[in-house]
Amino acid sequence: MTDLAGTPTAQDLADRTGYDPSFLGPGVPLPGVTTDAATVLLPYLHYSVLFRPDRKFAVLTALDLDGGTLQKFARTDKWLFDPRVPAEEQAGPPVYLDNKLDRGHLVMRASSTWGATPEEARQAEAETFYFTNAAPQAALFNQGRELWLGLEEYLIEHAATFDRKLAVFAGPVLESDDPPYRGIQIPLRFWKVVAFVQDGALAATGYILDQTPLVDDVDAVLAEAAAAGEPPPLGAFRTFQVPIADIAVLAGIDLDQLILVDRLGAPATGETPPPPGGTSSTWVELGSLDDVVLAG
Repeated sequence: MTDLAGTPTAQDLADRTGYDPSFLGPGVPLPGVTTDAATVLLPYLHYSVLFRPDRKFAVLTALDLDGGTLQKFARTDKWLFDPRVPAEEQAGPPVYLDNKLDRGHLVMRASSTWGATPEEARQAEAETFYFTNAAPQAALFNQGRELWLGLEEYLIEHAATFDRKLAVFAGPVLESDDPPYRGIQIPLRFWKVVAFVQDGALAATGYILDQTPLVDDVDAVLAEAAAAGEPPPLGAFRTFQVPIADIAVLAGIDLDQLILVDRLGAPATGETPPPPGGTSSTWVELGSLDDVVLAG
């Protein structure tokens, strides 16, 4: 059984079923990866992680979110290693010690706190505090980060005509040239795809969070930090709504089903985030949540 601190036992974790592909009604299977990187599937309460031991991070998280039973309470903030993965294959406390890096939730804690009872919601919240569900993010809290954190809540609130359920897929964009730091490589971009039912049909939207340093010579700045053994000087978050087809390519994830129901209605471009003040033909930089395109 789960102990009084909310920490699941090994048997609890073994019994978890994780993400439910039938949660929305229309079936939405757990997406797979399109690379040959080895992964480990880790189910938790309400969500699953597809973990890449070689990078010590998830390549994909998949969450069932029931907006009708969401609850709010103080955060657990007790980070744990998942016993199903060797601790040395997880990016743990040494990565975040004495620097300005945050342990960024991939499955947002506030999006997991739902259930038929307060106990279920609290347990689900506690189970987002595994290092398998974290990746380093810039500690600076700016408007772009606020938008990123608020996307799921916004989509639930907007869902007066929806089913009030979401399937949320998210992860880091794991590039081979991500900057090295303390035995890991720090992702510079993150992605999120949110699926929902609108007017009886499946729909989805896709987003990219970019924390690339906003400097003229990014490569030189990252190389200098790496040579000094310092964390990369991450930039203020910029949040974009982008074609899901672009996310599939960038993240190496099979999102074919959701590409077909993308409400942005824009073709894949293969673009990356434009420079500050620059423009993109299809990447919409969000200045507020009112900028989110849901009409399709």
